[in-house]
Amino acid sequence: MYEMLKIYFSYPFVRYAMLVGVLIALSSSLLGVSLVLKRYSFIGDGLSHVAFGAMAVATVLDVGNDTAVVLPVTVLSAVLVLRTGQNARLKGDAAIAMISVGALAFGYLFLNLFSRSANLTGDVCSTLFGSTAILTLSRTDVWLCIVLSGAVVLLFTVFYHQIFAVTFDETFARASGMKADRYNLLIAVVTASVIVLAMKLVGSLLISALLIFPALSAMRIFRSFRGVILASAVLSVICAAAGILLSILFSTPVGATVVCMDMAVFALCSLAGGLLSRG
Repeated sequence: MYEMLKIYFSYPFVRYAMLVGVLIALSSSLLGVSLVLKRYSFIGDGLSHVAFGAMAVATVLDVGNDTAVVLPVTVLSAVLVLRTGQNARLKGDAAIAMISVGALAFGYLFLNLFSRSANLTGDVCSTLFGSTAILTLSRTDVWLCIVLSGAVVLLFTVFYHQIFAVTFDETFARASGMKADRYNLLIAVVTASVIVLAMKLVGSLLISALLIFPALSAMRIFRSFRGVILASAVLSVICAAAGILLSILFSTPVGATVVCMDMAVFALCSLAGGLLSRG
């Protein structure tokens, strides 16, 4: 097995996949804790469906770098979801559902009507589940992921205390003079950026797993915000690396394998958390 992995890692595309997978997992885990605690977990699903719709348009228009189209559209949708969710007549979950379902339906219909691909079903499946996208990354994709992931980690580190405040008690944060809307907007925009990157790893339908499972796993064992953040990051990176390695060794879909690893770790952490609470 070691020799097989050594051969595989002699290829640049495998090294690219591992690097990008680990960076995406790290970025997702940091944001996931805040999203879960703010009860905004489904924003990952909603924005991933928007990204699918934007990618469908970019594919039909034969745009060379689809990220240049998908990223701004997804970020704009994140801002729209945040603004719409503050409307008393249309709450956050309803806004996410409305935008995500509409974008998913539009993207699939657009592909069916205008796509010139001979394997439309395969293209859609790859986009939704990320079966091969991460193994076809270009050097530009890798550098973009490094830059955006570095920006996510930097922003989270610099604004750690503000994110902590708006996550746990937004009302108190506003009362103390903090511009909570500005930091909520920051979280939404950064989440949208991470989701666009994560589509390369797990596809648009499985992105929520990267955001939710590591955070929930860490919460089963740790109680402090800092402890949950650190544990979530470690667990997410381990699951991503292990999932990519297993998918290479056993020729399984990358995205589904990574998510199954996250599910297995969640089950183990739930068991460990139950034992610790009894003790």
